[in-house]
Amino acid sequence: MPQIELDIFQEVALILALAAAVGIVATRLRQPLIIAYIIVGVLVGPAALGIVTVSAQVEIFAGLGIAVLLFVVGLKLDLRLIRSVGPVALATGVGQITITSIAGFAIAMALGFSAIEAGYIAIALTFSSTIVVVKLLSDKREIDSLHGRIAVGFLIVQDIFVVLVLVLLPAFAAPSDLALADQMLRLGVFFAALVGGIAVFMKWIAEPLLKVLARSQEMLVLFAVMWAVALGALGDFFGFSKEVGAFLAGISLASTPYREAIVARLTGIRDFLLLFFFVDLGSKLNIGDFGDQLVPALILSAFVLIGNPLIVVGIMGRMGYRRRTGLFAGLTVAQISEFSLILGAMGVALGHLGTDILSLITMVGIMTISISVYMILGADRLYDYVQRPLKIFERKVPFREIEESLAEPARVDVIVLGLGRYGGTLADGLMAKGFTVLGVDFDPQALKAAKERGVPVQYGDADDPEFTGSLPLSSADVVVSTLPSLDINKVIVHGLQSARFKGRFVATAHDESEIEPLKAAGAYHVLMPFMDAAEQAVETVASDVHPEVGVARA
Repeated sequence: MPQIELDIFQEVALILALAAAVGIVATRLRQPLIIAYIIVGVLVGPAALGIVTVSAQVEIFAGLGIAVLLFVVGLKLDLRLIRSVGPVALATGVGQITITSIAGFAIAMALGFSAIEAGYIAIALTFSSTIVVVKLLSDKREIDSLHGRIAVGFLIVQDIFVVLVLVLLPAFAAPSDLALADQMLRLGVFFAALVGGIAVFMKWIAEPLLKVLARSQEMLVLFAVMWAVALGALGDFFGFSKEVGAFLAGISLASTPYREAIVARLTGIRDFLLLFFFVDLGSKLNIGDFGDQLVPALILSAFVLIGNPLIVVGIMGRMGYRRRTGLFAGLTVAQISEFSLILGAMGVALGHLGTDILSLITMVGIMTISISVYMILGADRLYDYVQRPLKIFERKVPFREIEESLAEPARVDVIVLGLGRYGGTLADGLMAKGFTVLGVDFDPQALKAAKERGVPVQYGDADDPEFTGSLPLSSADVVVSTLPSLDINKVIVHGLQSARFKGRFVATAHDESEIEPLKAAGAYHVLMPFMDAAEQAVETVASDVHPEVGVARA
């Protein structure tokens, strides 16, 4: 197809128009914008419409986008947070990276790729998209759940591994007059010098400087971008890539009180500039490679979509977690990342890979990200289908999630299902009124926090069909679910009816459209956390408790 001649302003205008159009479609399909960006990149490149070839201006924007992306990743890796990731996230992250890379290398070699190509492919399969996963978990309000915290923890481990790979790759660039050992030594010295300088900056300069700059939000953003690009350029000058320099720039500010403010203001800039990275990526692709690499892409995508979650389920099951928790955490690694594409592009730039391998990694990215979105969003239904075969990964006693439970009190007035912020406040308020409360959750951290406040707790998962049989329903007057899921609340109602519960069920919803379906299913009251304060909810629930404890039944 003949190339369309446009000046740079017209190119950017057309790119943005296409990105907006494809982005609208992606949003309607509940797909992350990264998918839209990749598609736009392929469309405008010489392989399709030929709007953009290897434009120097687009490459500059792309470089800025990668620098800001790695800077934001570094900002989120507060050293105190890294220390608190815990053994579970560390073991799961390291285990998943190790097993996935070994299995991915074996599959790639079996498909006929060379050792260096198989190595790149294997490493690309280990990365998961933090941007996509955190967005989906936040949308589902599961970022603070047990599986959400574990997933975020091993995503941090993956991010650290990404940086190690980006540091080491330039040492293998070809050709070079220096021996490999000399290159590694040279990079090590430069890296130590840069890290030492950043450590000095973090200890004595960063916070006082940002305190002054924070008086102007514009100056804070300007300094953040300048710092990311400057250290990225310094990293490039020293020979271990601008990505590493930008990442270290983020780390240097991650322990300051201004971290969240900087992240919030840079997220939009990051997403805008990343569009140009994918445009630049598209300009390097050959559509003919897509057809040639279709079968390998399907095989590798199947491994990522099925194999990666099973690896996590197996590791977490071995560590004493239930198969449901393992699956929900495992689904977050059922896709490859934007870093996988960055790795592929770097391999091309270093002369290690041809564009055919970059096309393969891009296809795997499109397939796995687009499908895994629906897997994560539909995790509850997916679990219903696979819970029986996943039993082999679960220990007979999943001790990790049971160890925080206590025996329930002899008599219970109110059972509160879900001890998050809303449910915990509700339980505390009912106990303050003199009611006997039993708090139930499947999150050990929520159980521990409630126990420390004096709330009797019991481990339990409302999504488990056998769950209600473990509750002391014979003495309870009210069961309150603070879980804002219509499907889970229907499961609870069915379980209560099967157990012949004679009291009242109070449900929770975040959407007014769910009120009538919940009442039709059997809920006596429906609480709306965004409309009903926890104190008001306490009065509503208290009015349903039997008169013998001092409050008349409504």
